[in-house]
Order: sequence, then structure tokens, then C-alpha cells
Amino acid sequence: MTTLHDDLIVFDGLIISDWGRPIFEAMAQGGLTAANCTCSVWENFRDTMTAIGAWNAHFRDNADLIVKARSVADIRRAKAEGKTGIVLGFQNTSAFEDRLEFIELFKEQGIGIVQMTYNTQNLVGSGCYESTDSGLSDFGNEVVAEMNRVGMLCDLSHVGPKTSEEVIRASKKPVAYSHCLPAGLKPHPRNKTDEQLRFIADHDGFVGVTMFPPFLAAGNGATVDDYVAAIDYIVNLVGEERVGFGTDFTMGYGARFFEYLNRDKGYARQLTEIWEVEFPDGLGSIADFPNLTAAMERAGWSDVKIRRVMGENWLALLDRVW
Repeated sequence: MTTLHDDLIVFDGLIISDWGRPIFEAMAQGGLTAANCTCSVWENFRDTMTAIGAWNAHFRDNADLIVKARSVADIRRAKAEGKTGIVLGFQNTSAFEDRLEFIELFKEQGIGIVQMTYNTQNLVGSGCYESTDSGLSDFGNEVVAEMNRVGMLCDLSHVGPKTSEEVIRASKKPVAYSHCLPAGLKPHPRNKTDEQLRFIADHDGFVGVTMFPPFLAAGNGATVDDYVAAIDYIVNLVGEERVGFGTDFTMGYGARFFEYLNRDKGYARQLTEIWEVEFPDGLGSIADFPNLTAAMERAGWSDVKIRRVMGENWLALLDRVW
């Protein structure tokens, strides 16, 4: 018997896990149609290209499970073939270094989504943990324009408020928070205020909602139903056609990797405490996505609303940007 979940387009706006066959098998078990998969955070051009090379090997070695997705048509084809489409993405513009032409080179490698800053200051602008949000730099304006030209989504999840506002205003194409939570449920530098959420929506943007426990009101005690309630909070602010999800799954990684993420440029000052992360009860693995659909059904969501938030909204956004 086919369930609603089996029929859905399921798109995760952000996964950063220890890539390998166990993760790809979990994607298949969870009915994941496609995901934005991080292949660069603090890395420079060369190291990021090395990571993309490793991904190309994953695609060859796991062709029965995953496929590189460069277009929405690729994602829908992956669904039809029972595979997971991998949208390669960055959580920082550090890989661009100071060269605008690198943006098109990465687009040609299948990079579809790039976060403008990761927590701190870079050549483009400021992150959410930078003490002074300097806003979008002049070079940053050129980066936004080039990303618009080649068809690459600007992501603002870890970006400072002023820099985010200026990217939203500068971009000629829709931009997104791929993985965030509302400050209205828990004040935190990584969470977005109601005003910020409405602002991106009013400028044709998009919100992917994360379940990262430190940013949820219930923390490590959260359940999948708490996650659905957080998604609904944002839906009620901006409308169900502008919302998706982005879990921020970090399966397979330990403390060493989290410390790398948590230090400026991967090695310098520590930005926050190193959290003990326990994902919401009922959604502890990428294989558990059917539980997310079931929680939406328990919450009384219509089939149309579930289809939109679970993936169709993401595909509509990406089709316009790409």
C-alpha cells in the first residue's frame, strides 16, 4: 500500500553529514528525493575542488542510490528512478576566494546553493556571530550579481542581519534561509526574528526550517512534533508556499568535526559552546523522514500543505533561480 510519504517530493534544504554509502542508504530508506549537501564550509578553492572530486567518486560508486542534480528535472528524474538527487552546496563563499570567475566554474561542477557567510566575516559580508555586522561589501554585491547570472541560490542562514537584508535587496532572484528557526520561539543569534522572516518573504524569498536542537525551544528534549510546530510558526508568518525544511543533519560526525565548524575559519576563535546534539525524538536519522510526514498529518495539515512544505516549494524556488 502506498502512503502519502511514498508519493511526496521530499527535499532537505541542508544536510552536512559524513558522506558515504551508509548515509546514501539512509536517504533511500527515508524516501529522500533530493537534498542540498554541503561540500565546503571553511575550505579554499583547491580544497573545495578536492571535495567535489570525492563527491564525483561517490556518484560513480553509488550510482544505484544517488545522482548529481543540476536541475529540477534531474530531481524529478531521481524520484522516478528511486534515487536521491544530490545538490552540491557551500556554507560559505570562502571557496570563491577573491575571484568572481570561480563562481561560474563551480556552477559547472553542479554547485547550486551557496551561503554568503558562515558565522563570521569574509570578503562578502558578516556572519551572525560577528560582533559588528558590516553589511554586504562592494565585492559582495558583485558576488551576488554573478550568482544571479549563473543561477546559484544565495543562502542567508548563518549570515548577519544587516548583511542578509542587503543581500535580499541586492539580489535580482529569490534568496533563502535554507536552515533557520524563529527567534519568536527561542531567542538566539542563529534564529531569525519575525521581522526578518517577513522581510525575506515580502521580497520574494524563501524559508527552510531547521531542527538543530540548540535552536529549538525544547533543545535536546524536542520531538518531531515540536519541529512541525516550529515549521507551522513560520508558515503562519509568511504563508505555506514560501516554506520548506532544512534539517542540518550531521550524521556520522563527532566532536572534532563540530569544533572545526565552530571555530572562525575552522581553527581560530571559538564562536559558541560545543553542543551535545541529540536530534528530535522521532527524527534521529535521515531514514526517519516518514515520521516527519506522519507528524504533519497528526497536526492536521492538508495533503496540499504537506506536499508543498516537504518539497514542492523548494523545487519551485530552485526552478526559478537555476
